[in-house]
Order: sequence, then C-alpha cells, then structure tokens
Amino acid sequence: MRFIVLLSWILAFAAQPAVAASSPEMVSIERQLAYLVGSKSGEYGIAALDLSNGRSVSINGDEPFPMASTVKLAVAGAYLAQVDYGRRTLETRIGSRSAAQLIDVMLTRSDNAATDVLIRNLGGPGRVQEWLNLNGLSGVRIDRTIAQLLSDKRDLLDRRDSSSPHSMISFLQQLDKGNMLKPESRAYLLSAMGRCITGRNRMKALLPAGTRVEHKTGTLNGLTGDVGFITMPDGRRLAVAFFARGGSDRPRTIAQAARAIYDGFSGSWGGTLLSTFGSTGGAPN
Repeated sequence: MRFIVLLSWILAFAAQPAVAASSPEMVSIERQLAYLVGSKSGEYGIAALDLSNGRSVSINGDEPFPMASTVKLAVAGAYLAQVDYGRRTLETRIGSRSAAQLIDVMLTRSDNAATDVLIRNLGGPGRVQEWLNLNGLSGVRIDRTIAQLLSDKRDLLDRRDSSSPHSMISFLQQLDKGNMLKPESRAYLLSAMGRCITGRNRMKALLPAGTRVEHKTGTLNGLTGDVGFITMPDGRRLAVAFFARGGSDRPRTIAQAARAIYDGFSGSWGGTLLSTFGSTGGAPN
C-alpha cells in the first residue's frame, strides 16, 4: 500500500510543469513544493536558504506579501541596534515596562501594544525603515504601526508593510551573519525567537521532535506567515520564510512545506513524499 501511495505521488510530480530552481541541485524539492501549493487554494510565497552553502529554493519568491506580525523582528532589530550604539538600553523603562520586557512579549507572544510602544519610542515606522535601508533591505517595507495596520481597511494585496519571501530571507541572512547587530544583541534576538509560543501548528508542527526553531509568526484575516531559522541535525541552519494569502488550511500547508524543506535539504526524499503528504499524521489545530 505504501508503494502504491509513493508511486501515485511520483507520477503526480512528473506531471507538474518544471519550475526554475534557485539552486540547480534543489530542483526536486522546488518541484515538490510547487506541487504542494498548486494543489491548495490561496497563494503561497516560500523561500529557504542553507546558510552554510548558499543552496536555496523558492516559490513566488519575489512576490510581496503582508508581513503582519513578522514585522516585529525588524522592530526588535532596530531597537537592539540602538542598544549596540549606546543610544538606548534594555533596562530603560518605557511606560510601565522595560524595553527588555516589551521585546520579550512582542516576539514570544506577538503583543501588538508592546510593538507600538517600541515603534513610538524609536520615532515611528519610518525610523525602523531607515535602519532596514541602511542595511540594504529596502525590499522589506514598514509603513504603519500595528494599530494603524489593523484599523485600516484590509487589503491583502497592499504593498505597504510587506515583504517578498526573498527579501525576508535576506533580512534573516544578514541577521545570522551578524551584519546588523553585535553578537550580544544578535544572540538576544535569536533567544527570543527560540521562545516564540505562537504558531505551533505552522513550521514547527511536522518537524522532528526536538528540532531547534527560532521564528516569528504573522496573522491577519486571510493571511498566515511564519519566518525564521531551522537547525538541521548536522548543525546547518536554514533561513525560511512562509507566507500564505487567501484560501484555507494555511497553517497546515505551511507545516507541510516546512517538513518538505527539512527533508529535502537533508536528502530524505522518499520520507518527504510519504510523511508530508500522506495520511499518517498532520498538523495540530
């Protein structure tokens, strides 16, 4: 029975149109991802980069998607850069909480009010954008506070507060390299990402137990996102970005795509075909 299921998926993949792989050696996993999202309703943007060797895959990698709360990584980064230059501290109290407390609840629990407190303290969304631009990341747009974004009429095609999967990967790559933050601030940000408790049914859901994931989720009505880092068993780190717009079952599809990427970058092709798309398990609700 398992052979029949495997054979049916192989034949289905063969019928799919070829896609242009970002790295030629990754064409199989890119075709697999294309088949996965092609079988779903809605629009998906996916990108993954092996930070140790530069191998990459993407689907709709240059298409802008609303960042939703994944933008909070940039807000945290902009504040920590100020700490690096001695202009602010983590101990500074902003209202009733310290900056460290605000960053923690912003990244681990996706607290919108804490985010806007930090944005105001930095001087507004434009200041965060300036920091991104200084780091060569103009493809990541920050135009509004969270309160403004939520109060505006929802348009999932709005280019404001958006990023393409490729642009988000560039942000994550620069963060990983230590080009944007000093080592202590980089470690602080990654630690908070590693303690994120939102989106357990997204990229983490189908990964092997114990897999190290540092990430930030984003959610709007009709939009689901998850971006961050996955550490492979051999210590290699993947920067990944998943955005899903419209359709249904977005979290599960992100979970399936994350597992396909994990298996693909580790070379477990047969395991991916069965475990990701088979009926032997699924993402929790």
